[in-house]
Amino acid sequence: MFLRLAYFQLIYVLIPIFILAILYRFKFYKSPVYKYPAIRIFLGSNFIRSNSFKKILFFLRVVTLVGLLFLIMRPQWVDERSKVNVEGVDIVLAIDVSGSMRLIDDLSERKPRIEVAKTEAIRFVEKRPNDPIGVVMFGAEVISRCPLTLDKTVLKEIIGNIQLGDIDYQGTWLGTGLATAINRLRNSKSKTKIIILLTDGSPTPERIAPDVAVEMAKQFNIKIYTIGIGNENGCFENNPLFGLQRFPECALNVQLLKDIAQKTGGKFFRAGNSKEMRLAYDTIDSLEKTKIESELFHNYYEAFLTFIWIILGLLGIEFLLRFLVWRGL
Repeated sequence: MFLRLAYFQLIYVLIPIFILAILYRFKFYKSPVYKYPAIRIFLGSNFIRSNSFKKILFFLRVVTLVGLLFLIMRPQWVDERSKVNVEGVDIVLAIDVSGSMRLIDDLSERKPRIEVAKTEAIRFVEKRPNDPIGVVMFGAEVISRCPLTLDKTVLKEIIGNIQLGDIDYQGTWLGTGLATAINRLRNSKSKTKIIILLTDGSPTPERIAPDVAVEMAKQFNIKIYTIGIGNENGCFENNPLFGLQRFPECALNVQLLKDIAQKTGGKFFRAGNSKEMRLAYDTIDSLEKTKIESELFHNYYEAFLTFIWIILGLLGIEFLLRFLVWRGL
């Protein structure tokens, strides 16, 4: 648990203002001068405060001002790593975001493959509240979009925001995508580690071949479940100029996906529409569970109330000293 400032950038504005205020107070501000004909009477009655009292009151006012500036920057307590014991499986979703994922398989839905993949992936995440899940995207390049996390709110938002074009989509680096997903799982302490690979095509020339990635998965005891997206009867593209166009063949490399799954102890699924993809996820959802200790990152708790009471306390002390204890000029 530590403290952070949500609007820390404001410090570059607030500190100069504070310094200017202090300079004005010491360089240009002049304390009022009172002239009384019977000054000796006031001196004898202890009605005139000493300079030491004034310095204490000034110090309290400065500390209060610094506290208010601190509150403007929105202090928050951060519980960076809250460890919780859960029953779960470490899972990485490796999602194909190549250009062909814009195609449509089911005319009754008319949803692009990427939208079907996102919808069913989010539904799967909702069914696995105790499983750390991460996301890897691959096209003609690869990016680890989200590390293993139990924060399903953030995870669903990340999946829902995936768009074709987030990375170069003119290719399918399937082997490199798998290797990146494996890298996310290699240090996992879970007894069961799986990758769910969703793709609709065949690998294009890349840095790491699929068979090399398969050997890496076997080395780290990682199962790979493959879901081939594409209708066996062909697919469609919604062209903005020519309307709906049909493509008779699907470029899906079924045999490769079957081999990847078989060699790593997983299973291959063919998904020509959202129902078939949902069935694939439901089957994977029946995996055995293992007891692990996982980490939930970045819980934020507002610290405003804690510090506002401190500031109000300082103001109260100054009020009591100024008007009740050290009354006078």
